[in-house]
Amino acid sequence: MFADLLKFTAGSIRIVAKGNRWYAIWITALVLLMIQGGFAYLDQLKLGLIVSNMRDQVSWGFYIGNFTFLVGLAAAAIMLVVPAYIYNWEPIKKIVVFGELLAIAAIIMSLFFVLVDIGRPERFWHLLPYLGVMNFPSSMMAWDAVVLNLYLVVNLVVATHLLLSWFMRREHNERLVNWLVISAIPLAIGLSTIEAFLYNGMPGRPYWNSAILAPRFIVSAFCSGPAILLILLQILRRTTKFQISDAAIDKIAELMAYAMFVNLFLLGAEVFKEYYSDTKHLLHTEYLYFGLHGASSPIAPYAWMSVIFGVVAFLLFLVPTTRRNVVTMNIGCVLIYASVYIEKGVALIIPGYTPDQLGLIYHYFPSSTEIRVAAGIFSLGFLVFTLMVKVAIAIMFEEYTVDDIRPRKSIPARA
Repeated sequence: MFADLLKFTAGSIRIVAKGNRWYAIWITALVLLMIQGGFAYLDQLKLGLIVSNMRDQVSWGFYIGNFTFLVGLAAAAIMLVVPAYIYNWEPIKKIVVFGELLAIAAIIMSLFFVLVDIGRPERFWHLLPYLGVMNFPSSMMAWDAVVLNLYLVVNLVVATHLLLSWFMRREHNERLVNWLVISAIPLAIGLSTIEAFLYNGMPGRPYWNSAILAPRFIVSAFCSGPAILLILLQILRRTTKFQISDAAIDKIAELMAYAMFVNLFLLGAEVFKEYYSDTKHLLHTEYLYFGLHGASSPIAPYAWMSVIFGVVAFLLFLVPTTRRNVVTMNIGCVLIYASVYIEKGVALIIPGYTPDQLGLIYHYFPSSTEIRVAAGIFSLGFLVFTLMVKVAIAIMFEEYTVDDIRPRKSIPARA
């Protein structure tokens, strides 16, 4: 088995080392963004989190917002698992591996966002199961770390086993894959639920004390993850030998429409509760959409963009004609992704802290350091995802196997 892994690693290196000019430009751009993000993080390590715009009033910001979004993105892989393995629908079954790869990249990025948000990064190891002091099971963060790492391991094992088996030209263990893929469903649901409980468990933050926060996390993840996969599948279909039926793409888009409807419905229910009850806790929602005390909110335009993008995307995916049209479908995918990203980035975190318990208002907006560090982490995730997808495409659709790395026997010259 170890020898097979070495051969698989050698073959993967050969695959990612080759590519056309656009591939080289893309990889170079990602590496450069990672380097500048690394320099920004070095400044943060040297000077401390003061280089960010986070303060005592707003102690969670851009980093945790991205972490929350990426955790949901990782959980969205089950949008492919359910129709493929629960209902045994073959058109989607062969692309489940791409959902696994997206989950792996998203989890890696989310872990890095936790790392850069910690003021003492050398203590990050305390979040690692069995290694650190996690205060398990009393700490909700400990539960989050355990489920996140377990979900990462499950996706790594499934993707590696499938690609390794195909690379070695042998049948994969169908029973093992089915068991692991099915077990990933409750892990993904639990991941988003625990993430919501992290916010629910803060009684001093009434903006987050909502019973429907966990369902909102889950359904919004079911919108943003498939949006990325739909665009990726179309790119692969045009640039490689990868083929996917239009029926599979339409089914994914249809499922996204249902998820977006539930997401918008839950948002409307939350807004109704706040305005109809009209308690002092309405201040947080007022700040998000309109500002307070005659002063505008720097995040209000983004909050309205999130709502508008979500409604437009839902309408595009609801109508079969626009859902099946390549242009309008891709527009809808971009709008859904942007809507959920804003919702989990600024529309969730910042209003929970503004105003604070003393009624003070601190207008938070990410600093240039935070944006540079985030760009570096996203570049790392994109790089990992790009390399994994390139290996998967070569093995699955270009018939790259272990035979391509074995040395050819030399033919003795004739006398």
